[in-house]
Amino acid sequence: MEPITLTTERLLLRPFAPEDTDAVYEACQDPAIQRWTVVPSPYARDDADTFTRRLVPDGWRDDTMYNFAVVPHDGGALAGAVGVHRRPDPGTFEVGYWTTREHRRRGYTTEAVLAVARWAFTALGCDRLEWRAEAGNEASRAVALGAGFRMEGDQRSALVNKGVRRDGWLGSLLPSDLGLPSAVAYVPDGATAPR
Repeated sequence: MEPITLTTERLLLRPFAPEDTDAVYEACQDPAIQRWTVVPSPYARDDADTFTRRLVPDGWRDDTMYNFAVVPHDGGALAGAVGVHRRPDPGTFEVGYWTTREHRRRGYTTEAVLAVARWAFTALGCDRLEWRAEAGNEASRAVALGAGFRMEGDQRSALVNKGVRRDGWLGSLLPSDLGLPSAVAYVPDGATAPR
């Protein structure tokens, strides 16, 4: 897929480019980002270079992973990242994100996640957007809840982060949660199937 740019009231969401390498490197020095995400720790300049020059363009080209740099309209400094990648189940994708320390608690990440979710539902044929986080990642959970994700439970030993299995939280967002149609009919538990 050709990379695209999304806009919201306050944000520009664009594919990462090689010019973002320094900003990504600086952002990923944050101990909270290293602790709660799967970025390498310690995070080297080569890791940022690999992300911006290889992983991001390859994901768009292969139609498997779509990473966006989140930039406020009024600034220009990188505020965070939101990525969506395909899961093995058809129509199912997973969202992940991080926010730079100086841009936290402004609602930017929730706004960006909602924009990416709408795009995934309308452009990618996504019928289920999943959110996963390590149990205890309250900041990530707050963003997911703010974006309308429904929490679906705890999963024991569900995530591997830096070589350690950890318990996880799972949530999902459906097109109908945002007033959008699904690509495939959905029959909730206890409902009558469409004819």
